[in-house]
Amino acid sequence: MKSAFILPSFLILFALLLTDARATEGVIKRSTSGFCHPPHSPWYDRTQNYEPFETVKACLEAAGRLPAGISTGSLGNAIKPSEAASEGLEGYQRSAFGHGWDDANNDCRNSRAEALVASSTTHVQFSTDTGCRVVTGRWVSAFTGKVIQNASDIDIDHVVPLAWSWSRGARDWSDERRLRFANDPANLLPVEATLNRSKGAKGPDQWLPPKGRCGYVARFARVVRVYDLQPLPHETAWFQSFLDKCRSFSSD
Repeated sequence: MKSAFILPSFLILFALLLTDARATEGVIKRSTSGFCHPPHSPWYDRTQNYEPFETVKACLEAAGRLPAGISTGSLGNAIKPSEAASEGLEGYQRSAFGHGWDDANNDCRNSRAEALVASSTTHVQFSTDTGCRVVTGRWVSAFTGKVIQNASDIDIDHVVPLAWSWSRGARDWSDERRLRFANDPANLLPVEATLNRSKGAKGPDQWLPPKGRCGYVARFARVVRVYDLQPLPHETAWFQSFLDKCRSFSSD
């Protein structure tokens, strides 16, 4: 008799679990921290408190952002192909922005060296008496607040990545404008090499530094505005939402 009751109970429980799984199948989960998790996200199953969206596009347009490791290229048909293509790098080459760091005033210090000199909180040391290549100084990372003393541990971050800018207007610029953009001190930030490489060509809706996020996004948006770049609609909405939150925090 016991087995007669246990079996139906098991079946009922199984049916309830199956129904729950089907109910969330394909749902995009926007977590309380604002990340849009598609079903293949590593954090999808563990995200229990969320706002559901039918598509990634809808989630992003509601000021959500993709978690680390998830890119628009991995989403397949989750967003419109035309929008995925607009974020592509068709025709992009680093050389379109000049061959490496520029030395505009011909003083032997390229824009990397100039950025290191300008941002060091102490006098920098050069590799030779010619004063061309910086080897040591004291830099406070805008990404972590940590102090860095060896220039070899530093990458010069393009706040607005060159590849990101390409599909948002830079492809149509003159060579001179792209060269100026790639070496503009307003778009250069000495930071840890590891974090700069983690960021890659991502915009702030896909990658943010561990610290100083409001300042970073404000600077990103300022460079975008100065160079009249054209972010995608969901990116513009994300900028606005994020900076509004920063302003509300600062006024508290």
